[in-house]
Amino acid sequence: MPVHYKDEGSGIPLVLLHGTASSLHTWQGWTEELKGNFRVIRPDLPAFGLTGPTPEGVYTIEFYTRFLKQFLDSLEVKHCYLAGNSLGGGIAWSFVVEYPEYVNKLILLDASGYPVESPPFIFTLARVPVVSHLLRHITPKFIVESNVEAVYFDDDKVTDALVERYYELTLREGNRQAFIDRARSGGNSYSTEDVGKIDVPTLIMWGRHDEWIPVEDAYRFEEDIPESYLKIYENAGHVPMEEIPEQTAGDARAFLLNPDLPKQ
Repeated sequence: MPVHYKDEGSGIPLVLLHGTASSLHTWQGWTEELKGNFRVIRPDLPAFGLTGPTPEGVYTIEFYTRFLKQFLDSLEVKHCYLAGNSLGGGIAWSFVVEYPEYVNKLILLDASGYPVESPPFIFTLARVPVVSHLLRHITPKFIVESNVEAVYFDDDKVTDALVERYYELTLREGNRQAFIDRARSGGNSYSTEDVGKIDVPTLIMWGRHDEWIPVEDAYRFEEDIPESYLKIYENAGHVPMEEIPEQTAGDARAFLLNPDLPKQ
C-alpha cells in the first residue's frame, strides 16, 4: 500500500511513530530540532494521516510491527533510533522485542502497553454499533477539539489551526472506518510480559497530566525495562513531544548522543 512519510536531515536514522488518530505532523517540533543531528523519518501509520486504511482493514500490533519492518526495509534502514508516542510507543517497544537487531536506542513517550482500566471515551464510542455508524459518516469538529484538549495539559496551546489539522485528517477517505476497525480489533492487546525482553537503552518520557495513559505506567516501564531512564514532565499531558517540543527534543538529543545518562 502507498505510505505517506517524510524523510529529512542526515545522520543515524531516527524513526518517529505517532499515536492513534494522529499523524506525522505531531513530530514537527522534534523534526525541526533534531534534523541537524539525525536523519528524521516519520510515517503516517496505516489507518491515519494521509496513508489511510489498509486493504485488509487489519490493525493489530502484530500487523504494525510487520508493517514497520517492511517500511524500514523499503528505505534500506537496517539500524536506527526508534521513538513512539501512545500507540506508536506500543508499536515501537513491540518492534524492539520482535526485531531487536534494527534498533540501537528506544524512546517511549506516554506509550501504550499495560492494561488501561478506563480507555478514552472516544474508543468506547467507536465500539458501540449505532454510534460507530454515525461516526463513520459524521465527525463533529467539537468532538475532535475536545479530544485534542484532553491530550494537552495547557488548553491555551490548542489553537484553531491545530484542531483544524486533526479534523481535516480524520476526513481523509477511509480514516473514520479505519479508526472504528482499529478500536474493535484488539489492537492494544499487548504481551506485557515481553516488556522485560527489551535490551536496548530506553528513555521513557511522560507527561505528568496524561489523561489517557496514567503516569503510573511510566514507572512500570522503568521497572520492567532493564536499561531505562525516566523523565516526567510537569508541564505536559499525553503528547509531550507536540506540547513542549523544544524541551523534550533536547532531552531526546542528549539521550541519543550521550553514552550514559543518570537515573532520574
